Amino acid sequence: MEHGLSRASENRSRVPRSLFMSSAKKNQMKSNRLLISVTVMGSAGPLRFLVNADEMVMSVIEQTLKSYAHEGRRPILGTDFNNFLLYCANGVSDALCPKDSIGSYGGRNFILCKKQGIDLHNAEVAAKATCGWKFWLNKSLHLKISSH
Repeated sequence: MEHGLSRASENRSRVPRSLFMSSAKKNQMKSNRLLISVTVMGSAGPLRFLVNADEMVMSVIEQTLKSYAHEGRRPILGTDFNNFLLYCANGVSDALCPKDSIGSYGGRNFILCKKQGIDLHNAEVAAKATCGWKFWLNKSLHLKISSH
């Protein structure tokens, strides 16, 4: 009986492992996705989402800003990824290069900060200006209604 077991394991070792793996495992090996956590400075908590390891840092910043806005978080940040820097949360002091892949840094926790000299108040004013009844009335009647 032991002889039969060893023969079965011998036959398995000759067959490529990929035949025994599910298609989900094969796709996972191909894509190499990472669960990352991005903390936005001044926000209540981190954003968590999946990214490909070879995805560029600038697209991760852009995806973070979109998720942040979609969740309705405050303060309003805007959508221009050029106004922000992404840092590894493990203590590296240099900002990540926007054209590098996110997986090349080996971290899973990141911090998003606005660049110095960028005024986010303008983004909040612009967001408020394009919604609400005053905007609708101004657009409809071409009148200017002053705010209190």
